[in-house]
Amino acid sequence: MVSKIQTDQGDGIFTIDTGFRRKHLVASHLIISRGRVAFVDVGVAACANVLLDALAEHRISPKNVDYIMVTHVHLDHAGAAGLLMSVCPNAKLVVHPRGAKHMIDPAKLIAGATAVYGEQAFAKEFGEVRPVDENRVIEVYEGDVLEWRGREWTFFDTPGHARHHYCMLDSVSKGLFTGDTFGLAYPEFETENGPFILPTTTPVQFDPKELSYTVTRLAELEIDKLFLTHFGAIEMSATVINALLRRVQHFVDVAEAHRHHRNRVDEIAMALESYCFDELKAHGCKSDLPRIKRLLDMDCMLNAQGLDCWLDRVT
Repeated sequence: MVSKIQTDQGDGIFTIDTGFRRKHLVASHLIISRGRVAFVDVGVAACANVLLDALAEHRISPKNVDYIMVTHVHLDHAGAAGLLMSVCPNAKLVVHPRGAKHMIDPAKLIAGATAVYGEQAFAKEFGEVRPVDENRVIEVYEGDVLEWRGREWTFFDTPGHARHHYCMLDSVSKGLFTGDTFGLAYPEFETENGPFILPTTTPVQFDPKELSYTVTRLAELEIDKLFLTHFGAIEMSATVINALLRRVQHFVDVAEAHRHHRNRVDEIAMALESYCFDELKAHGCKSDLPRIKRLLDMDCMLNAQGLDCWLDRVT
């Protein structure tokens, strides 16, 4: 029996709610096999104790952590990696080759986030972002396979959300650990019509053509589940994939329509919010606009900022 912060997904996989900012925002996935464990995405350093508490609930020592896998190096996915590595002496960090240098020396990650949030807010919200010993780093490339305690993990290079992003397919669950490549699907928006999925186009490397290609090619694999960092596990289906691709294109159309607006980030964010509200109502969501706004306000703004960066690149 595990606490409410963990959800048993079957096949030795548990979704941990890191508690970052609110419930059901950032997940870490814990994989357990024969008393050894691996984490996929670990949230921010300020929430690292939540993951250690989850281990303790399973009566597993940090010494039994073999792998800490970060799908990409955005801090809501990888911020706690260095701290966890320091208390998990046998763990290896599994990271995309483009992201490895930022885990070994996180100075640029820290500087970028500090510029956005300010030093005090960054320290309070994100915690200490520690470097990782380069000798404990494993870089994974397209098609690499890692065998672990009766499982095979196959890695795919998945640009679109970020160029330092991979997805990982688990042979036992036939589940794809997606990071941000397959967007977000908050449990609060699930209806009798299934999960409600949205792309995440956050700064600074969003590329709609790459993302659509990545999603389309991975959708051709034999996959039963999608394990999302935002948030939890959903069933793989053509409906989910088609909705995601359609919404990626709509986000791009919104950005293009506001290309020459003076305050285009704010205008794009408002247009995305309105679109999401309409799509949620069509999906059967009963939440009112204020609640939807509370849940999606941050995402709409971050997505608008990422689309703004994309517009600058393609001008």
